[in-house]
Amino acid sequence: MRIIKFGLVTYGKVARLQAKALARVEGSELAGVWGRDPAKSAAFAADFGVESFGSIEAMGRAGVDAAIVSSPHPLHREQTVAALEAGMHVLVEKPMALTTADCDAMIAAAKKAGRRLGVISQRRWFPAVRRVREAIDAGKIGDPVLADVVMFGWRDEAYYRSDPWRGSWKGEGGGVLVNQAPHQLDLLLWLMGPVEEVQAYWSNLNHPYIEVEDTAVASLRFKSGALGSILVSNSQKPGIYAKVHIHGRNGATGVQTDGGMMFVPGLAAMGEPALNDLWTIAGEEKLPALWETKDRSFFASTDPAEHFHALQIADFAAAVREDREPSVSAADGRATTALIEAIYESGRTGRPIRPR
Repeated sequence: MRIIKFGLVTYGKVARLQAKALARVEGSELAGVWGRDPAKSAAFAADFGVESFGSIEAMGRAGVDAAIVSSPHPLHREQTVAALEAGMHVLVEKPMALTTADCDAMIAAAKKAGRRLGVISQRRWFPAVRRVREAIDAGKIGDPVLADVVMFGWRDEAYYRSDPWRGSWKGEGGGVLVNQAPHQLDLLLWLMGPVEEVQAYWSNLNHPYIEVEDTAVASLRFKSGALGSILVSNSQKPGIYAKVHIHGRNGATGVQTDGGMMFVPGLAAMGEPALNDLWTIAGEEKLPALWETKDRSFFASTDPAEHFHALQIADFAAAVREDREPSVSAADGRATTALIEAIYESGRTGRPIRPR
């Protein structure tokens, strides 16, 4: 098996998680790190026994195969394009970028360089999420016609003060929509297909010390004719759950992707495993209890954050070896960005918006 050498672009909390996840991936290795602060980059490199590069371009010249970009969101376009132009494949953290224009520039750079571009959305590998996907693919619920995303999370002032870029339009590019919600929005689009039109509202309800929204709601009409709703918030102390439910013409299936205190790399662990909390498929009513026992047992036996990141990194490494699209493609990442962009625009204008 060809070893895929990965370099990390930046050295923050998420990068530390990804470095640990990489150690779990057979056929891949961490080769180095680059960050804007040379001292912090060197300290990170020393912790993991790898090289600290002086630039993204130097990383590419050293023979690094793929870069994982996990810097603050407004930097994703610039750093992803630089890595692609340096000859590396790129796996970029969610959200892919803050605008569809940025996504398009990244996609064009990947095409020009002949390199693969993927977006991190490790919740697609949760067993409970896979069961929903499989039930839809098998026709067990009929055509999906109604969907809802609900995320009741919490972020306190200490969280927003933990990094200087958090909570501002310039540093973060948005609030709950661009930071916490992309995972659930990606699952919504993966399970339901593209959105035709959005009507939305967003606001800052109880975080006066930040600029950006902490809550957003939206009504959706999908291109298939299905309908959906989104309610995402960082205003429910101490964090309750996040759920994605898909309802078909002859049944319903759902997943609680997160429970309890919301996961924050380096600050808070995953509180609960993903669970199939709503499952009304005829003849399968007893399965969720069996799955819950299995899922809770596995959750307790490993570090779930590292495990599921490792599964996605392994898929991306395989995509590089096999010269195929990764399971979460740049087009998938763009679709999530387009939905977020439409929610913001609808909230600003008061009009229904079609994602670009």
